[in-house]
Formats: sequence, C-alpha cells, structure tokens
Amino acid sequence: MFTKILIANRGEIACRVAATARRLAIKTVAVYSDADANAKHVSVCDESVYIGGSAPKDSYLRWEKIIEAAKATGAQAIHPGYGFLSENEEFAQACADAGLVFIGPPPSAIKAMGLKAESKRLMDLAGVPLVPGYHGADQDPALLQREADSIGYPVLIKASAGGGGKGMRAVDKAEDFAAALASCKREAINSFGDDAVLIEKYVQRPRHIEIQVFGDTLGNYVYLFERDCSVQRRHQKVLEEAPAPGMTPALRQQMGEAAVAAAQAVNYVGAGTVEFIVEQRPDGSMDFFFMEMNTRLQVEHPVTEAITGQDLVEWQLRVASGEPLPLAQDQLKITGHAIEARICAENPDNNFLPATGTLHVYGLPDCVTFERNSGGVRVDSGVREGDPISPFYDSMVAKLIVHGDTREQALARLDTALAQTHIVGLNTNVQFLRNVVQSRSFVQADLDTGLIPREEAVLFKQEKVGLTLAVASAIAHTLLQEKAAETPLAGRAVWLDPWARQDGWHSHGPGTRRFDYEFQGVTHVVQMTTLHDGALQLDVAGEIGIFSFVPVTDGIDVRFAARRQIVSVYRKGDVAHVFTAKGATQIIAIDALAHAGDAAVEGGRLTAPMPGKVVSFAVKAGDKVKRGQALAVMDAMKMEHTIAAPIDGVVAELLYAPGDQVTEGAELLKLVA
Repeated sequence: MFTKILIANRGEIACRVAATARRLAIKTVAVYSDADANAKHVSVCDESVYIGGSAPKDSYLRWEKIIEAAKATGAQAIHPGYGFLSENEEFAQACADAGLVFIGPPPSAIKAMGLKAESKRLMDLAGVPLVPGYHGADQDPALLQREADSIGYPVLIKASAGGGGKGMRAVDKAEDFAAALASCKREAINSFGDDAVLIEKYVQRPRHIEIQVFGDTLGNYVYLFERDCSVQRRHQKVLEEAPAPGMTPALRQQMGEAAVAAAQAVNYVGAGTVEFIVEQRPDGSMDFFFMEMNTRLQVEHPVTEAITGQDLVEWQLRVASGEPLPLAQDQLKITGHAIEARICAENPDNNFLPATGTLHVYGLPDCVTFERNSGGVRVDSGVREGDPISPFYDSMVAKLIVHGDTREQALARLDTALAQTHIVGLNTNVQFLRNVVQSRSFVQADLDTGLIPREEAVLFKQEKVGLTLAVASAIAHTLLQEKAAETPLAGRAVWLDPWARQDGWHSHGPGTRRFDYEFQGVTHVVQMTTLHDGALQLDVAGEIGIFSFVPVTDGIDVRFAARRQIVSVYRKGDVAHVFTAKGATQIIAIDALAHAGDAAVEGGRLTAPMPGKVVSFAVKAGDKVKRGQALAVMDAMKMEHTIAAPIDGVVAELLYAPGDQVTEGAELLKLVA
C-alpha cells in the first residue's frame, strides 16, 4: 500500500479521498489555485502545493505542474478524482513515465473509452447493445445533418470526447439541427479541446441506469450493482439512487455482465462506470443500450458505498497498489436503499443559472460524516461556512446522501435532511430538490430523464412558507435580536431608558408598532399591538391573531393565530432568510424613511447575470428584437447560457465583444423599448 499520495483535484472529491487515505494511514498532498488558497481540501491534507491561477487551464489542468508537485513531495501515486485530468490519457501516461502510479485505468483504456465513437465500435465487437446512430469520423456539418435526417428525429448530438452533460443537445426537428450542432461544438471545444460529435437516436422516455464496475491488475472483474440517474436537468444529474427501482434480478445480472464485458474489452483497471440508456416497453420489460463508459470514480459513488458497505476509494487505492479486488462477485450484496442529492449554487427558477457568492450560513443536517451510513445521513462537501463559491469551478456545493431499509424510508430521510440544510449567501437548489423528492413521479418511481419538465408545475416557483409565517418569523427574530441588544452585560448593572426601547413601549394604553415588508414582490404593512395583558397581536394582510415566540434549541417556536411552527431565521442586511419544515423563503424588511428618496431604476439595460465569458452575440446594433429572443451566449461554470431579451425593443449598442470576460452585473448591451 502507498504511504503518500497526491490528490490532483479540489473541493468535495479531494476531501473525500483524503478522508479514506487518513483512515488507511496514508499521507496526502493537496494542490491548489489562487482561488483555492484557503479552501477546505487544502486544510484536510497533510501538505499542499500551489500550482497556478484560478482558471482550471492555469492550475488543475496543468499536469506537468502536478507531476512536479508529486515528485517534490515524495508522493508515490496520484489520485485524479473526477473531472479535470481524471480521464486524460496523456496525463495518465505522463504519471507512468515519471515513475508515479496513476490511481485509475491504464492510458489505453482511457483513450479507448474517451472517444464515444471508438467506444461504440468496441462495444459492438464485444456484443454490448448500442443505440442506433452515426459514430463516424467525418464531421462535415452537411453530412451530420443528413445522418440526423436519416436516423429520424428527435436525435441527440453528443461531444465525442465529452461527459457530464457538456457538449450535448437534443434536437426535435431538422430546421433546429444546424444551430444546435454549432452550440454543441463550441461547448465541446471549450470543455474538452475536441469538437467532434456523434449523432444518436433520442430514446423516448429513457431511463439512465449505470453499472459500477471494478477491475484489478490480476484480471479479476466485478460489478457493484446499479444506480438510477434518470433525474436530470440540462443533461446533468440531480438525484441518483441505488438500487434502481423496478430492477429485476435477471436484468441486473444481464446489465452487470454486459458492463463487465465492456471493461474486459479494454483491459480496464480500477473504478469505472458503464452508463446505459434503458427503454421501457409497453409490457413493462426493459431494453438497455450502451451509452458511454466513465473511466473514473463517479460523483454518485456514495450511494453504491451505502448499499454495499464498501469504501470505493479504498478499493481504488488497493487495486492501484497491486492488490486483488477485496471481494468476489458472489460476496457482494445489496442492503437497503440509498439516494444522493446534489446541492448546487444555482437558481432553478431562472433556468438553473449558476450562482456565486459567500456561504454566510452553511448549516448541515444531523449525523454528518464521511464515514458510511452514520445515522443514515452523509454529506460530502468541500466547503465551510464563510467560504466563497467562485465562478471558476463547478456549481456543486455538496452531496447529501441518505440510506434506509426501504426506498420509502430513504425518501423521508432525504426530505428531512434537506429541510435541515440551511444556506444563506447565494441561491441554491435545496428547495427545488425537496419539490422533486415530494413529486408524484419521484415518489412513485415513475422515472425517466424527462421527469423534471413533466413535473414542472410542482417543481418551480413554489412558495411553501406563506406570508403570515414569513412575517411572524421575521418579527420574532427582530424582537429577539433587540432584546439581546438591550440585555446588560454579565456582572454590570445598566439602567435602560424606557423611552429608548425599540418595541413600541409607552406608559399607558395599548401600544402599536409598524413593520414594512416586501414578500414575493408585494409590499405589506404589518401592525403589532401590545394588549393590556402584555400579549402581542399581529395584523398581517387582514389576518389578526395572537402572536408569541420562544427561542428553542433548534430555532424559534413561533405561534400565530393558533398555528405553531419551529423556524430558523438568519438576517443578512434587510433580508430575513426563513427556514421551516415546510420549506424556506426570504422576506425583505423595508425602512420607509431610508427608501423615501430612491430614484426609479434605469431602464434599457441588459446585464450579465453571473461572472463569465461572452461567447457570442446573436444581434447587432440597430436590430429589432422580441421579448424572449436570444441576444447573447455566455460561458460560466463550464456551461453555456443564453441571454434573452426581457422586452420588445431595439438594440442600441453592444458593449462587449466575443471572448471578453465580464463580471456579474456588467452591462452587456443597451436595449431601447
């Protein structure tokens, strides 16, 4: 076994690898960029080496610097994590040439499976079922259009060197093919340095089921069962679970053996995932087709660890050091059910636009640990409270994994854990994940990659808390803060001037106090009255009731109009962030005097919604545009985002050029109504 390894990655996967290494008494070396100088993964490793600028191309993709760091620190092996260099055969070969062990498959296997067209050819020879499509080397756009027309729409354009949903577009009709192809190729060249694509038939209502495989240097292979990854947005996974609902033992064995055959075809070593598209027939039976092989550890590997009781990172380390696989196929068993939710910095209600900011509050559920199955809840995270989420890397903040005896128990445990996840400082998808978990399709395991658009009505723009609870929670928090501010310091007698109190106190008669709030875009004036017996009464939009609150261990016990709820409230500036068992919301406190002189917001401006790079403009000065028309394309957090016109108007001026880097809020162009 190794005594020291370098982890050529960042964030939660670097922390995850370090945790297993620490348990096995293996020293770890972290690498970091300018943006990650104070990152969590640097602090959890034994040593760290600076490798360059914030952009991945200036640091985490510079494999020569990483190899230098490994040699300088005496590391014997390099764990690539996932993403970045994990599927780069040149890097794997460079490690071998430098006398370092690459904790992953041999370069030949990465190369064979890295190009989708070549991998499809190999799988065909190995007898693994394939989706009908074009996998040729000729990339002439006219030829690709003809092939798509011949296959029949809808088709899927996929970057040949791609993965993780990058460089992938679904096309429903022939007239949309050329624009989708151009966008796909741009994203592919930016993400992978290769714009080659393949065209496949787009399977209707497909399920995405993948098989975890492992091989060792002695020729042994096993599959550690399946994961269902069908719930996706923008071709990227949102929720993953194991085992796959509805999977029969016969189909599991058939798919597992096909995955092992795929691994054997390229002499695979280490952890890998063979991904299949599964189509359900009218009679309930299922066909499966090879999609691709990810030649690395997957983001969703914890659900496999939960149901098998195995540490897959430990397996990677043992296999890479020359040991045989820890278990044979007949020794592997499935126990219970596990689900993973990816918590991302993004705004689901705005087309999942990535978000940046600082984690001012980062509250996680109980029983948080890297160890397996602790209390049924696990969080893998590479950030801490106070850390920034920058535009340079993927938007994932954490992975929340739950395990239960049954799927129903796991679902309930996941919803509870998500409710206990409190993040303030940037937009996240936590409430959206709760909406998915509670949706009819997910609860009933009616799974396919179209689940999110199918359940759109109950997933987006759902206000779960309501005005009265939001107001009562915000006022309770305000009054508790005021009381804390007035409390004398321990050991000091302080006389409090009653006329200086902020709670509306006066010498006789009932007292009233006014609170102004903005909730869901609407301004509300709330009256709080102190009655003769000292009780408080609220009038919220005409609903009048007795109001009381008591601080408790896990928040504030708020009671209003005979309703009771435990809430947690965090105040950031004028915004109160309210978390309840039902959901989370925000309510804005308005200071009428402070805002009395505000001028009207300037119109006619179109700004960047996040930091990134301008890819292209679809208009020029003088063009007339309609509301919703595409104006520009930006690249941020490794994804392309289309900026659309908010109103009908005329483009007065373009303020940037393609290739320019822009900050959040930068004015991209002037639009005149």
